[in-house]
Order: sequence, then structure tokens, then C-alpha cells
Amino acid sequence: MKEKAEAMILGSFLGDSLALGAHWIYDQKQLAERFGRVDSLRKPTPDSYHPTKDAGEFTHYGDQTLVLLQSLAAAKGFDPADFSVNWKKSFDNYRGYIDRATRQTLDNFAGGANPTGSGSPSHDLAGASRIAPLIYRYRNDLDALVQAGRSQTTMTHNDPFVIDSAEYFARVTHRVLQGGSPVESMDLVAQEHFPKSTISRLVQAGLDSKQEDSLTAIARFGQSCAAESAFPGVVQLLARHEQDFSSGLIDCVMAGGDSAGRGMLVGMVLGAHLGLAGLPREWLNTLKKYDEILRLLTSLE
Repeated sequence: MKEKAEAMILGSFLGDSLALGAHWIYDQKQLAERFGRVDSLRKPTPDSYHPTKDAGEFTHYGDQTLVLLQSLAAAKGFDPADFSVNWKKSFDNYRGYIDRATRQTLDNFAGGANPTGSGSPSHDLAGASRIAPLIYRYRNDLDALVQAGRSQTTMTHNDPFVIDSAEYFARVTHRVLQGGSPVESMDLVAQEHFPKSTISRLVQAGLDSKQEDSLTAIARFGQSCAAESAFPGVVQLLARHEQDFSSGLIDCVMAGGDSAGRGMLVGMVLGAHLGLAGLPREWLNTLKKYDEILRLLTSLE
């Protein structure tokens, strides 16, 4: 399981980094004309949302996920106080994009809120996309994983559906690490833990569109950051590309919109399923924080 857990967390970071240059371009035709097929980690253009970043770096989502991993390594587990202190500190003189959820959370902290009451009302799925480090740390303790996943999401995104989404994908990835396939795991977790809910409805919608081209399906579901739009797109990508890590993440980027938020979850689950052999070596070689991530994972053992 350890090897697949390592691939799980690297896969999540790759999902964010591959999306860096094309992030938040919604016009699929324009995206294809401008970038061609995004099949490598690229430096963003000066007019992008992430112009200060280089190829192999992260969006603000990936940067926050790295802070979480660093906190887990330092505290030897999830400590909301430690994570919140280091999360806030990471935005001192931050050279990347700062989204509305982050600004609102920082304002709440400045006003005296603690980590349980600091979250913005944002319903962006990206709030649930940072959980790979927690899954690595608590892969042998599902109850602790669920609690930590919900807690870290609440700190910045205090929206019930986003918080439930974090639990859902944590449970799915845990099951995949245990040997379940992504499709089977997504279906069973929805039925067993979220029956007759919005989550179960969106999971079914994503699974039902498995045979559909991913770009078409995501355009229909919605390309935006909003969780209820992005969620079925993640499920569709996982179902359609269950055996192909690269094509799943490339289609995620080429579908446009918040490809980084979707990509972190897609890369996480496919990495857990396919292991290190399924991750493109060229992408890993370009990943700027590759050595640091491996060092932090070693410290968590």
C-alpha cells in the first residue's frame, strides 16, 4: 500500500501542476488553439492567472496542499492549530494568485476566528481537493482520516456540500488503496455513506456518462469551481480514464475551467489505483517540489 499511497499524493500534485498554465480558461476551442494538447507541465503565460509561476510549480491549491503536508510532517499528524498558523504564514508576501475563499478566511482569522470558525462560505470544490496528505498519513485509520479531512476543509470552506465532498473522496481513495477499483469504490461509498443525497445523485450522473467524451460531459456538467458542477466531472474523468493516468489529467485540463481543482482529485484517485508505474516520469522530473515531497513523506513513516 505504501507505494500506491506515494503515487496517490504525487498524482494529486501532478494534477494541479499540469493545469497551472491553462487554469481557468473556459473556452475549450480557444484553449486547444492556444496550447494544443496539454501533455506536459508548462510555464504559464504572462496573461494567465499564475504568471509568476514556472513549469512544475503549483497553483494556490497545490501550494496550500504542500503546507498541509509540511504541517503533518512537523506535527506528526493533523493539528488544526499548527496547520492554520502555517497556512496563514504561507500567504505573507505570497507571489501567487489568492482567491476569494482564501481572502475571506484570512480576514476571518484576522478578526479573531479559530480554525473551526474561520472558513469562508465558498462552495468551491477545491476546498476538498487538498486531502491527499491526510490520506497518506491516515491510510490505516479511516475514522481519523474522515475527521481530519472534514476539519481541514472547514477551515477555509465552511460549506456543507464541500465538506461532505472531502469525506466522500477520502473514503473513495482509502478504498482504492485497499484494492478497490475507482468505479466500484465511487459507487459503493455513495451507496453506503451518502444514500439518497446530492452526492449519490452526482456520482450516478458521472458514472452514467462514462462512455461520453470527457470534454463534452464536463461542458455539460459545468466547468466552474462550484462543487456541484465540478463533482460529477471528477467522477466522469475517473470512470472514463480508470486505467490511464495521463489521459485522465490531460482531458481534465483540456475540458477547461477549474481544471486544477478537478485535477487534484483525479490525480489522487488514479495514482492510488495505478501506482508509481502509472505516473509519467517526465512529469515527475519537471515537478519542482518532487524531492521535498518525498522527504516529507519519509518523515511521516
